[in-house]
Amino acid sequence: MEEVDKILIHALRQIGTEVSEGVESVRQFSSELIVEAVVRCVRVMDPGLGGGLPASLPPGMSARFRVGMSLAQACQDLGYKGEIGYQTFLYSNELEIRSLLMFLVEKLPRASAEASDQPAGKSVVLQRAIAGAIKAHLALPWLPPNCRLPQLCKTQSPGPSYNFYIQPLSLPHSIKAPGKKHLKEVQDYQRDVLLPVTAQSSHHASAAASILEQHMAELSASQEWENEWNSQGLLSHLTPQEYRSRKLTRLHKRIEEQLRSAALPCPESAVGAPRSSSDLSELLQSFRGTALTNDILTKGTHFTHTQKFTFTEQVEAVATSLPSGRQSEGDVQAGQQGELEVLQQQFQQLCIDVDHITANMKQMSVTNTQVWDELKQRELGNNEKEESMRVKKKTIDLLPDAENNLSKLQALVEASAKRVVNLASQWEKHRAPLVDEHRSLKELCSNQDMESSRKLSEIKDLHDKIRQSAEEAKKKEGLYKQLITELENLPQDVSRSAYTLRILEIVGNIKKQKEEITKILSDTKDLQKEINNLTGKLDRTFAVTDELVFKDAKKDESVRKSYKYLAALHENCSQLIQTIEDTGTILREIRDLEEQIETENGNKTLANLERILDDYRAIRQENSALAAKVQEG
Repeated sequence: MEEVDKILIHALRQIGTEVSEGVESVRQFSSELIVEAVVRCVRVMDPGLGGGLPASLPPGMSARFRVGMSLAQACQDLGYKGEIGYQTFLYSNELEIRSLLMFLVEKLPRASAEASDQPAGKSVVLQRAIAGAIKAHLALPWLPPNCRLPQLCKTQSPGPSYNFYIQPLSLPHSIKAPGKKHLKEVQDYQRDVLLPVTAQSSHHASAAASILEQHMAELSASQEWENEWNSQGLLSHLTPQEYRSRKLTRLHKRIEEQLRSAALPCPESAVGAPRSSSDLSELLQSFRGTALTNDILTKGTHFTHTQKFTFTEQVEAVATSLPSGRQSEGDVQAGQQGELEVLQQQFQQLCIDVDHITANMKQMSVTNTQVWDELKQRELGNNEKEESMRVKKKTIDLLPDAENNLSKLQALVEASAKRVVNLASQWEKHRAPLVDEHRSLKELCSNQDMESSRKLSEIKDLHDKIRQSAEEAKKKEGLYKQLITELENLPQDVSRSAYTLRILEIVGNIKKQKEEITKILSDTKDLQKEINNLTGKLDRTFAVTDELVFKDAKKDESVRKSYKYLAALHENCSQLIQTIEDTGTILREIRDLEEQIETENGNKTLANLERILDDYRAIRQENSALAAKVQEG
């Protein structure tokens, strides 16, 4: 148990328990030290549960009992199955305390920062510091700048807030060069011309937002490509480069088709029908419509020329009607007002005319569409009638020589029938091997599909395993680096061979004890077997001797006395054996009682009883003091 106690004391010191150097065993633990050790273990395992537990015993007895009950309940909540109560902490028992501390030390988190006082690597320390700072900031409520108190200015920046405005960035890793020459040119550009990321944005506040947006876009594109490749790319049986090139080719063809379809002149748009819903088509139609409008305005129509000529004549008439002499300012304003009213009336009249013309154009476009549809239907009807007339004309031409024509037609039909039969027989000859080949190819294709599906599933499983293995490798690599750093920071004065030799000595002692126990058990079995053999032999010998002596006792008086002595001897021997067995039982009971006495002495029963009496007197004094205060109040 000494080794166990040393391990427990070392673990308790690592989590911050103040165990003095003179304490080397759990037996030397005081109630205050037990409470402190248990509370620190509970705080490390569950900060929420151990946050409300005091690390020391209060002076009052009632408060001590409450603290003991709280600690017992906390240990039970953590999963401790042994007997525990306030007496475990106030009136400690060595076995119970050792069992409780072993449970708590085994439950301590091994990777916790509070559970280890050994220095970790620089990256781990930095990550822990960042995590602690973030947790501290997240624990504080956010307040607007105008509502922040002076003590919050250190944790919450009083500076102005900025909008999340992003700008496109040019990053080196996002440029992919198709060849070495281009790659060298790109490297030269990035080294000599390309600005740093923080200098590419027009405002320093948008640099962080732009970097975050760029990172999220690249991460989203990577995830989309991975999902697309796992769902569609693997089914295409192509390499990633071939799949990308084929997808790019299809996209180019689709864009070309859209551009060609949008660039073609649409007759429906000329007659007022609705345009296409495609954005690209609408854009091109708008471009084409603008050009046409300009052409129309430049070239002009009869209506536009008439309106323009009329408007020009009216303007010239108004201009000529104005006097050329110098007039007063009021007359000029009155003339301008009249001219404005005339122009407004003309503009309204022109708008009304345009609306009428637009309505007429819409009506004419609808009529034109109906006429075109009717024309197409009539053309189809005329074609059918022409075909029917052509057949009837040929039939009428054949009527004058009907018999010869019928015989020729019959011969032609028979020749056609024979030809059909001949072709059918030839087709059957060619059809049978083709059908067999088709079936074999179909079966081969199905087998290949099944094989490809199986290989595809295996490839997916391999991808998953590779991904999991990569993640595990990364975790193990990080753990390996952390352990290497911790190993380098460990004190070098402690010899590992000393611990190894000590462990080997303990293992050797355990083996020796096990061999001795096995030897004692085998000797006990042999002795018990020998006793059983002797007992059986004695019973058989007595039975044979009893039978022989009993036969002779009927005839001889001296033999009869010998028989009585034999029976008395057998009875005395049985009593002696029973006495020896009872003596062995009593000795075992004595040893058990001695062990129990030693256990009770180890439990410090007398000391605990004295402490209980002292606590009882203290409680009575506290009750008396409280009663006196109540009476005084």
